[in-house]
Amino acid sequence: MPNEPKYFGENLPYLKPFQKKGKLIAIEGTDGSGRSTQVALLKNWLEVQGYAVVETGWARSNLMHKSIEMAKSGNTMDRMTFTLLYATDFADRFENLIVPSLKSGHIVLIDRYIFTAIARDVVRQPDTKWTRDLFSFALVPDLTIYMKIDIETLIPRAIEGGGMNYWEAGMDLHMGQDLFDSFVNYQSALIAEYDKLSKEFNFEPIDARKSVDEIQSDIREKVKPLILEKPKQKK
Repeated sequence: MPNEPKYFGENLPYLKPFQKKGKLIAIEGTDGSGRSTQVALLKNWLEVQGYAVVETGWARSNLMHKSIEMAKSGNTMDRMTFTLLYATDFADRFENLIVPSLKSGHIVLIDRYIFTAIARDVVRQPDTKWTRDLFSFALVPDLTIYMKIDIETLIPRAIEGGGMNYWEAGMDLHMGQDLFDSFVNYQSALIAEYDKLSKEFNFEPIDARKSVDEIQSDIREKVKPLILEKPKQKK
């Protein structure tokens, strides 16, 4: 069937099969790469073009948002707990927002997808097969935009954006003598994993070192062929 969704593994057993009328676009990249800014701009542009758009992102489910923030504030999560909390957040958004929106024909924009969990877990060195199996109920996106950046560009952005926090610096992994060293080592390792995932899953890389407007223009060029396949939604 032309609108039958594709999964990385199998759908959640309690969700009924459905016809996917919408499009799923994921924006991936490490902290400070500019994902959230570009998602907001892309959403506005698509809506101006007449498309119905739903936007969601990492740790934004009604069920888990506060719990994740509380757990992160204590800086005490172990590696498995870290992954399970985010998997629960994703599953809640998947069931209650992503799937219903795709069924009704919306374009769904996701700020971070399951690749974030995979990249982080590879760096944290648990059983990576376990992580992939855990998120295998996820749908394969119609398009994954990868905000590709280097550590030299990322450092000043992090400083200008309010500094480096405990989790963005991977301080739980003891990868440096101080916050700065840990940030450089952790983010460098994350970028390397994103680069590998980009090749494995055919991401569409975007040079995130460019200006905001240039990046948005590049993203729109990647999105246009996808949405031209789909009729606009009446509001």
